[in-house]
Amino acid sequence: MENEWSSLKAHVQQLEEKLLKPEIRTSPEELSSLLKDDFFEFGSSGNIWSKNDFMGQEGAGAVNMTLSQFDMHPLSKDTVLTTYRIFDEDKEEHTLRSSIWKYANGRWQMFFHQGTKTKGPL
Repeated sequence: MENEWSSLKAHVQQLEEKLLKPEIRTSPEELSSLLKDDFFEFGSSGNIWSKNDFMGQEGAGAVNMTLSQFDMHPLSKDTVLTTYRIFDEDKEEHTLRSSIWKYANGRWQMFFHQGTKTKGPL
């Protein structure tokens, strides 16, 4: 069971890291496969976003971010909460991040995401 958990954790971390890649963030097709149709986000900017907001020509826009301190917590048999830190290289800002991922139709998709600015690294 622990081996399954660490395998799942590694997979979901890869999905989170994939969402930071410019070629994924700027592709509405890629974003559509990673985000649930009812996805929403409370951004660190204070904006609220939905999946439809990212389905335009530029997708979610390219970023230069580094993920660290990744952890994952089970919420149910098909839902997990991820928590981690992001350093935005361009803005030189640190944020705390959390996402809820749901498993359906043979794949994991992000349902919710939140970014909260913090004063610096911990």
